Amino acid sequence: MTTIHLKPKKEESLLRFHPWVFSGAIQRIEGKPTEGELARVVDCNQNFLAIGHYQIGSIAVRAVSFVDTEIDANFWQQKIKNAYQLRVAIGLVSTNNNSYRLIHGEGDSLPGLIVDVYDDTAVMQAHSIGMHLTRIQLAEAIVNSISEIKNVYYKSETTLPFKASIEPEDGYLIGSNTKEYKAIENGLEFQVDWLRGQKTGFFIDQRENRTLLEHYSKGKSVLNMFCYTGGFSVYAMRGGATEVHSVDSSAKAIELTNKNIELNFPNDSRHAAYDEDAFKYLNANEQKYDIIVLDPPAFAKHREAVRNALKGYKRLNAKGLEKIKPGGILFTFSCSQVITKEQFRLAVFSAAAETGRNVRILHQLSQPADHPINIYHPEGEYLKGLVLWVE
Repeated sequence: MTTIHLKPKKEESLLRFHPWVFSGAIQRIEGKPTEGELARVVDCNQNFLAIGHYQIGSIAVRAVSFVDTEIDANFWQQKIKNAYQLRVAIGLVSTNNNSYRLIHGEGDSLPGLIVDVYDDTAVMQAHSIGMHLTRIQLAEAIVNSISEIKNVYYKSETTLPFKASIEPEDGYLIGSNTKEYKAIENGLEFQVDWLRGQKTGFFIDQRENRTLLEHYSKGKSVLNMFCYTGGFSVYAMRGGATEVHSVDSSAKAIELTNKNIELNFPNDSRHAAYDEDAFKYLNANEQKYDIIVLDPPAFAKHREAVRNALKGYKRLNAKGLEKIKPGGILFTFSCSQVITKEQFRLAVFSAAAETGRNVRILHQLSQPADHPINIYHPEGEYLKGLVLWVE
């Protein structure tokens, strides 16, 4: 196995169990590792620090173990079992809820790997070359560890680093599934298309936040911007909203939203969906709402885009605040990992000040428990949300 030697005093982050080794911390590499190969990391005195996947780029190693052990099928299977036991312990695996995130990268000590479960199918995404090369072992570990899972679908064509000299193909690694699948989340049904949909087919990370919206929706008019699958809209309908409008610039998203509304509330006239750009809709529509949900896609995926992203969040939230009735509630989110909680809050505060509305924070929201944050890897806290009371 290749050994990576760090410069003096560059071992401190690994001693704190942070799973990343940056290229600038490396003094020399003993051997000629290929991308995705496992490598041992040692300090300048040859003391063992970690084992991880080597990769070309700013993050040169993603640690999978801080113990000097063999990384084999048993190792991966134990990691999967540990993650599954957590989901069982927090009550996510039930007949009322068959959709959850099984593996959340660094949060489950498996950096570069995402696995979402929909009933008997696990959808796997690799975000590192090392996890891509380990995909067969990982798929076998999943089905060997969790009896309910029969199929593993691999969906990484768009998530692997562009520098990698590989040609990944999406498809089933184990089993197959030709049926039209419906996810069950808190007793509600949603169609999931992991073949053509975004991410793994459904945004599981908003489960608890959708439940909170349901709590506030009775007797209210609700606007769900960037609706995608219509998750927030469906929960608002069950919560007793008198009117729900869903807006997305994607015609496919609107089609999927309408299907999900029909699945749960057939022939219900309270809902309407609009295929339109968010800002155009907000500018052109004079109607004001009791509740507005702003859950846009990531405005910034790289640090270079942070400044423009913050301007975008300010503009969007200012427009949303203009459309809220007095005594209304705004649910607003950022899923950009490079945007901090403080930066997002400042952008929203600036928007509130610009509109002159009196605004109070009711809730500060984050990602759910099946998207755990490794305490040694605070960068894993990517989802930020505020629920605001607007006078």
